[in-house]
Amino acid sequence: MTPTEAPIERDRMPAWVPKGIVLFWVGFILVEVVEGIVSALRALLVTLLVSLFLSFAIEPAVNFLAKRGWRRGGATALVFLGMLAVVAVFVFAIGSLVVSQVRNFVDDAPEYVQDLEEWINDTFDANVDFDDLREEFDDPEGPVRGFVEDLAGNALKAGLTAVEVIFQLFTILLFTFYLVADGPRLRRTICATLPPRRQQVVLRAWELAIEKTGGYLYSRLILAGLSTGFHWMVLTIMDVPYALALALWVGVVSQFIPVVGTYLAGALAVLVAVLNEPLDGAVVLGFVLVYQQVENYLFAPRVTAHTMSLHPAVAFASVIAGAAVLGPIGALLALPAAAVIQAFASTLGERHEVVDSELTAEPEPRAARRSRRQRRER
Repeated sequence: MTPTEAPIERDRMPAWVPKGIVLFWVGFILVEVVEGIVSALRALLVTLLVSLFLSFAIEPAVNFLAKRGWRRGGATALVFLGMLAVVAVFVFAIGSLVVSQVRNFVDDAPEYVQDLEEWINDTFDANVDFDDLREEFDDPEGPVRGFVEDLAGNALKAGLTAVEVIFQLFTILLFTFYLVADGPRLRRTICATLPPRRQQVVLRAWELAIEKTGGYLYSRLILAGLSTGFHWMVLTIMDVPYALALALWVGVVSQFIPVVGTYLAGALAVLVAVLNEPLDGAVVLGFVLVYQQVENYLFAPRVTAHTMSLHPAVAFASVIAGAAVLGPIGALLALPAAAVIQAFASTLGERHEVVDSELTAEPEPRAARRSRRQRRER
């Protein structure tokens, strides 16, 4: 080798590359392990999540009794017994009501079909023939009659299945009981591991969750009761069949399914009313639309004055997201979860004054517009 020749150095791998490769595979393995653990414990995690939100919902009632001298264990047990009694009566009453009214509907269906055929032919000068459809309802061996017989015959089996489900829910109730009855001790245990500043944040978040979840669910139940009562009264006056079942359907669905719930609930009531008498369907449709406006501008603002009112778009998106993540349970938990998140963000987040713009201008109240117009006329 001559003095002018220098040794040829090979390109060396940077020192961080092997470490990066090792870290990548370690991270990949950890992700797979965590995903497997979460998948295996998914049922338990969902149970804990449901129990947590259920505890938020009933803790206001337990706190109410505890402030009046009740021990938290006894107060929680009393609230649980009341809740289970109401649910049991509702399930069995509605179950028997549905079975009997479905049977009555099928028995009267040929007459409904005949009335609908005559109304279409007379109104639109048509020549519609529903004889085949009537025969399906009249045929004792037909699929419709078979379905009704199976439904009535399986009523007891359905009740036994409901009892099995109640036993399956025992785990959720047990978790919920301890979360509520032993809530203060649990919160002290959690806060003992945190510095004072973090403790304040945790306690504030917990307080908001209890306040907003309980308040939101109770307000929905009140509005559902009002809706059920008014619709039951109108449907009974109109002599629409299955008035109680339809009123319960409208009340519950319209309150717990955002945006489209009102229309889904009202559509069934209108359909049954049309089958009974076409004019009744128009009247029921008008009442559903009018009641929705009365609820939006009169009942809902007063009932939800001290709770969290969600924007319809936020509520609808929350239900879709919850259903996509956890299925039906996620859809039920989505609304209180969104209310808690919105309350927490509005409480702790920084607020700023909104600049004036046509895009942010709120509509002027009708009374103010009328008063301003009267001043101009003078």
